[in-house]
Amino acid sequence: MQIAEPLLIAIEELSKLPGIGKKTAQRLALHLLKSEKESVDSLLKAIQDLKTRLGFCKRCFNLSEEELCDICKNPKRDKSVICVVEEASDVIAIEKTNEYFGLYHILGGVLSPLSGVGADSLKIKELIKRFETEEINEVILALNPDTEGETTALYLAKLIKPLGIKVTRIARGLPIGGDLEFADEATIGRAVLGRIVL
Repeated sequence: MQIAEPLLIAIEELSKLPGIGKKTAQRLALHLLKSEKESVDSLLKAIQDLKTRLGFCKRCFNLSEEELCDICKNPKRDKSVICVVEEASDVIAIEKTNEYFGLYHILGGVLSPLSGVGADSLKIKELIKRFETEEINEVILALNPDTEGETTALYLAKLIKPLGIKVTRIARGLPIGGDLEFADEATIGRAVLGRIVL
């Protein structure tokens, strides 16, 4: 069966999105085709606004419509603590907890020599520069617990500790609702090492 070129192009473009395979892209394209024009126009405008209205905060590199993001501008945030994360999506995840009230610094990835990502590819120099202009007492490393995240955390700790700034990392271990029986040894080991006093 011959597929109309506009549909074929839409499927091809949608399948370039992360986590979207050809079948899902086809379902999405067909759904858009059946949708009201106003609905599709709203989606198009939202996507265009992402590219035209959003940029990056000049201080922490979070997503922002202005020079500084809402978190950096908020006078109620604890400006003595910086939580270092890989991507803006990590800020969103931490903010949803309503448990952290400091500032952030987004690296834009992690060290990965095999992929050609070195220290110069990340916002590490910008982080160190913040210590010269801001009064920082603690840096929380909230990087993913994989090889690259661990490597990046160790690298940053070696850079920051000599500056007399406390370096901590988020706890790791068993998820709430998790079952010990089904957890892997590394996760249980981290949970035991990271135990807290009640």
